[in-house]
Amino acid sequence: MQSGLRYRIVAVVGSALWVAGAVVVANTPVAQQLVTAVPPLSNLRSSVSTNSELLRQIATTVLVALGVLWPLYKPRPRRILDMVSLAAKRVFLTGAVLAAIGYFDWSSRLPRTTLVATLLFLGVVLPLWFVSIRQQPNSSKRAVIVGDDPEIIETLYASSPVPILGLVAPSSVRAVERERPVTDGGVAIDRSGGLAHLGGLSRLDDVLVEHDIDTALLAFEEPDRREFFGALATCFEHGVRAKVHRDHADNVLVADAAGDELVDTNLEPWDWQDYAVKRAFDVAFSVAAFVCLAPVVALIAAAVKLDSPGPVLYSQTRTAAFGETFTVYKFRSMVTDAESRTGVTISQEDAGGSDPRVTRVGRVLRRTHLDEIPQLWSVLIGDMSVVGPRPERPELDADIETNVDEWRSRWFVKPGLTGMAQINGVTGHQPAQKIRYDIQYIRKRSFWFDLKIVVRQLYQIVTDIVAMVLTS
Repeated sequence: MQSGLRYRIVAVVGSALWVAGAVVVANTPVAQQLVTAVPPLSNLRSSVSTNSELLRQIATTVLVALGVLWPLYKPRPRRILDMVSLAAKRVFLTGAVLAAIGYFDWSSRLPRTTLVATLLFLGVVLPLWFVSIRQQPNSSKRAVIVGDDPEIIETLYASSPVPILGLVAPSSVRAVERERPVTDGGVAIDRSGGLAHLGGLSRLDDVLVEHDIDTALLAFEEPDRREFFGALATCFEHGVRAKVHRDHADNVLVADAAGDELVDTNLEPWDWQDYAVKRAFDVAFSVAAFVCLAPVVALIAAAVKLDSPGPVLYSQTRTAAFGETFTVYKFRSMVTDAESRTGVTISQEDAGGSDPRVTRVGRVLRRTHLDEIPQLWSVLIGDMSVVGPRPERPELDADIETNVDEWRSRWFVKPGLTGMAQINGVTGHQPAQKIRYDIQYIRKRSFWFDLKIVVRQLYQIVTDIVAMVLTS
């Protein structure tokens, strides 16, 4: 197993050194003459920078390049042509950013000849560098079965083309038998054809390291949420591929694949590189929103209190990432005894705008989405994200889970204030459509994709406020 952290360190440090070296080389008279000797570039003037200027140019170029090359730092198996293509595109984008900086900021710009020479050098070196350190797609050599369902364990044991070294499961799960034993490198395999028990689920971390496992076959039918997601997170941490049988793929988020009985689980939601950027955006957005909306929050709180007796905020338990729960807050938009009037638990957004339990202020808050401002607190403390699948009530979540395939896939990421389903007008009352949008978001998520969704949601909010003002 290759350490993901080691790959990231090598990728970042190596990229920084290559970029710095490229600027130094491009700043030499020889490099400048070679560039200007090419007919299309003969109009460029040679420009060799002094020490202080050169250091400033190196710092600017390294910072820009490290930011643009960000996707290449993820330890993902890539084929040679895919890696070369991605690296070349990123080098071109680096050049575009540096050119833009040079246009607006003359103090830190690279001379045009130096910039061209740097890009030509990086266009050759960086693709080769990332190809040399990349993680190569390869076939599995050592696998374990992880889970607690005997039938799925038996199915995986019988159908796996990979040598199975043993079983990681509760001790109550009996080993299954196979017509012929599988052995590998002296690892303890039951000679009678049974599957060796390597330890309980709590020992998965140790088992993966001790036996140098590269593939984990998941055998959960109705998994305990903590054990299930804990196993997936452990696999991601150690760079282990997690696979499931195609017949039992509804519990996880799987990569697109066709033909094979075993399919790969998409473990990307555990990538801390993406998480760090997303978390920084969440904190910055929530803090900025709280500061900008402070006067609005005060006015809404006063209006809710004056409109009807009761608390200003409404709280309810919702399902969080990994199937856990948390408390979500909203401005109260219904009378305080709304649930006792019907005898059932109801979410504030479940009541229609004409429902008599909705207050006058509540109707305005719902229509303008301002009732959801307190949820920024959940974003700030990390229970929610700005963008993600909307959190459902646990009882509704459990009910939908039994009727909608792939519903558990939503648990792979934090719930959000808004998401693909929300900007397309799909609610929890349309679970089949909602899960399609949620999975689409999980597969495509990125900082820029989140930003596009936020802009669309803000546009909808402004449109709703304008429409309300014009019709009132």
